[in-house]
Amino acid sequence: MDYLFGRQDFAGASSQQNCFLLTNGLGGYCALSTAFSATRGDHALLMACLRAPTARFDMVHRLSEEVRAGDAAFWLSTQDKARGGQNEDGWRCLTLFAEDEKGPRWVYEAAGVRITRRVAMQYGANTAAVCYTIENGSGSPCTLAVTPWLRFVPKGGRMSGRRRFVWQTDRVSGGGMILYFSVEGGRAEPLPAQTAETMYFRHDAPDGRTATGLAAAAGRFVFAAAPGEVKEAAVVLGTDPALPRAAGVLAGQAARRRAQASAAGLHSGLGRALSAAADAFVVDRASTGGRTIVAGYPFFTDWGRDTMIALPGCTLSTGRYEDARSILRTFAANERDGLLPNLFPDQDAPPRYNTADAALLFINCLWLYHRRTGDDAFVREIWPCAERIAAQYRAGTRHGIRMDADGLICAGEGLDQVTWMDVRIGDILPTPRHGKPVEINAYWYNALRVMARLAPIAGADGGGYDAMADRAGASFRRAFWMEDTRRLRDVVSPAPSPADTQLRCNQIWAVSMPFTPLTRGQAEGVVRSVRRALWTPCGLRTLDPADPDFHPVYGGPQKVRDMAYHQGTVWPFPLGGYELAVLRLGGFDKASRAAVGQDLEALLPALREGCIGQLPEIYDGAAPGASRGCFAQAWSVGEVLRAAEALERPGAAGFEGGWAEG
Repeated sequence: MDYLFGRQDFAGASSQQNCFLLTNGLGGYCALSTAFSATRGDHALLMACLRAPTARFDMVHRLSEEVRAGDAAFWLSTQDKARGGQNEDGWRCLTLFAEDEKGPRWVYEAAGVRITRRVAMQYGANTAAVCYTIENGSGSPCTLAVTPWLRFVPKGGRMSGRRRFVWQTDRVSGGGMILYFSVEGGRAEPLPAQTAETMYFRHDAPDGRTATGLAAAAGRFVFAAAPGEVKEAAVVLGTDPALPRAAGVLAGQAARRRAQASAAGLHSGLGRALSAAADAFVVDRASTGGRTIVAGYPFFTDWGRDTMIALPGCTLSTGRYEDARSILRTFAANERDGLLPNLFPDQDAPPRYNTADAALLFINCLWLYHRRTGDDAFVREIWPCAERIAAQYRAGTRHGIRMDADGLICAGEGLDQVTWMDVRIGDILPTPRHGKPVEINAYWYNALRVMARLAPIAGADGGGYDAMADRAGASFRRAFWMEDTRRLRDVVSPAPSPADTQLRCNQIWAVSMPFTPLTRGQAEGVVRSVRRALWTPCGLRTLDPADPDFHPVYGGPQKVRDMAYHQGTVWPFPLGGYELAVLRLGGFDKASRAAVGQDLEALLPALREGCIGQLPEIYDGAAPGASRGCFAQAWSVGEVLRAAEALERPGAAGFEGGWAEG
């Protein structure tokens, strides 16, 4: 899918609201605003990842690009400066920004000079290429001077004003690190003296994040075009001394993007766009020698819960079965006490196991993988891990995770937040859900049914799992169903409170998992309640707007944002579950498919806002329109992609069995 923005979209500050994202399969990325400015401290032209996927280093934060032709001088680059620095206003002569299968492209025109810029990242390497086509119709000699602004600091770090960079023929070094460069169609030259600038990050300022950042320049690249000449020029920057040609980087990026857009085999524009978007998240993990899923850019690395939610869409829907196996193997190898890591620290630190849902969703991923592939051998390989998970949840494990006498799962204790609504601010839990959370028990029921179906493949008896599921399902309907409101409780807690019955999106997964514990009538009530109060075109609200605890806006300092995070804020990823639930209730008939098709079509404009071609982490709860949080989120892309795929291929949903009786 192509995204086009014209001059009318670039009018002052508004031209810097959106961004583009390129990734390298290692956790590194290239991301700047569509005006080619750094509006965030986490933006960078080259955010290298030296140990996948977590050791990220801000090598080249941005480029300054100045054009001179005769008496005329103008910027291509755009950048706000702090402390009296001269702003760069390239947005004034930007006539087109396009994001297509080749990547981002900019066209500038002023003083008779037309310049096109393309940017690409090499897959599997910390290398970025910037290519220029200079069409000099000015009647005078034209020069383009490109200055890389360097930082050489860990992502999120602050560069010291005392940092010194040494510019050499093909490299620049500083702080024990080296950046290599090659120039095509021009020359590299050192500056007479190192200079520094303080950038202003307009996107970070309103949220209380550090709004300024220092960068330094030690050299520049100069390209010249004679009157009437069309000049091809490029610079390639990377952490490896053997740099490829720029054309090869561009061609490789284009080929990969074309392949990924077609990987899911979907016909809809949304399906193809999200199939391509999913590639950004599947990356290497050096510490395990396998693959993993980055939860979101620019803030997150890989998290267990996010990985298990994103895996079906980002790998199975896109036919990346080898990657899916690698990810599941990695997590199975790190299972402890029936739990999967929620976070993999690097070096020698042990993983953190503070999640109640990742292990149950792991079993669901195994089911969906087997449904796609028929890979019995892999089921047998992973079966011992799945058995340990079920056994430990039954007997009890860390963080108060255990099966109660009624067959349902309890989770959470003290200040441990182990569901996805996990914010903790000191001793404050904005969304306390200790007890029996509704989605954890929907996952538990589903996992038991999956175990019963997979047991014969592993040479085991699944009857016990079916018996446990029967009991858990009956208890689920008794404990969670509220006949007066025709929906589910959010949590059954040891000390009942009004929060237990708040209308939240978590209940939708009791309908959308492959195996559901609900009757058809109950499922209809859940979907109706969610649609009425929580559905938006961008995702589901986390809390009913009529609830006194509802927060309409996500913004401001960290504590204020955290209080709103799960208290009304809209999340796109539950929308996938909602649309699957609608299809299930309708039996994929014409009406249900039309309804889901309309909902998904309403998401298309979201791909033009925020990070172009991606879905974000969150939106404001009251009026979702401007994306918040991570500008590209794996589970948002993965879950909506699953719904888009199910719309075209109903069997992909993985539904099994019918409704409960009652």
